[in-house]
Amino acid sequence: MATWSAPGKVFLFGEHAVVFGKPGIAMAIKPRVYVTVRKTRHPPRVRSPYLENCFDIMGVNGSVYIHSQLPSSSGLGSSAAVTVATLSAINDEFDMNYTRADIGDMAYSVEKKVQMGKASLTDTHVSSYGGLVLIKGETKRRLAPQSFQLVIGNTLVSHKTAKLVEMVGEFKKEEPLVVDPILDAIEAVTIRSMYKFDDMKVLGRYMDINHALLEALGVGHPMLTRLVSEARAAGAYGAKMTGAGGGGSMIALCPKRSKNKVASAIEACGGKAIITTIDTDGARKERDYGRNSNSKIRR
Repeated sequence: MATWSAPGKVFLFGEHAVVFGKPGIAMAIKPRVYVTVRKTRHPPRVRSPYLENCFDIMGVNGSVYIHSQLPSSSGLGSSAAVTVATLSAINDEFDMNYTRADIGDMAYSVEKKVQMGKASLTDTHVSSYGGLVLIKGETKRRLAPQSFQLVIGNTLVSHKTAKLVEMVGEFKKEEPLVVDPILDAIEAVTIRSMYKFDDMKVLGRYMDINHALLEALGVGHPMLTRLVSEARAAGAYGAKMTGAGGGGSMIALCPKRSKNKVASAIEACGGKAIITTIDTDGARKERDYGRNSNSKIRR
């Protein structure tokens, strides 16, 4: 039996704009997905398309146990974390000797197949390697780790990333004179933010700007607006949606002393709060997590 885990992720800056070749900054977060894989002679049928394709691409069969700290369909990269952790556990259990880079590439292939070409290269890369990453097109550059204090607010409103990405693409085709300057402004905020990682107040202001620009693209949601507003009122330096929008999650950059207050404000208006910071490990081997946890087999 082999158990591996992989982290979720948030977009600090640049979501949606990255689809059009603009830079984005993503960060791995502490909540993880834990996957245990075990060789068995007669493995149960796997009913998750992600898990099924992980075994198919590796050319083996086995039993799978999952324990997730990440809510699904929330913009936190849960499917990428499941895929990366599953491939890593298969690789270990079956002594296949693939590298971390190989696992990341295969995870992206699996996500792309399941999501019919709409998968994010960012999610699988950040889940594989951890840390803070600058993404632009096919280029990925690790940035120096930062101890950002974040509170995530899950709206508990599910969304479809592919549909939202398609919607922004259609908006851009119909109104390029309107949409292109918005994407350029998101790019400018993303680039400027890298020079202000040591100034939380300015960084928070950039988050607020990025959120407003995303709303201008039409990917906002009333619950996101409410959680963002309440987080700011509770003492966050700044707050914004993270990921595709239309529901999902938001993030608030907070002083250490305000994290609990911000989390309470999010929960008071119906969201689910997670206090977190950066995860620098990426995919990692765990010690028999599945045997001693409340993991459930996925058949």
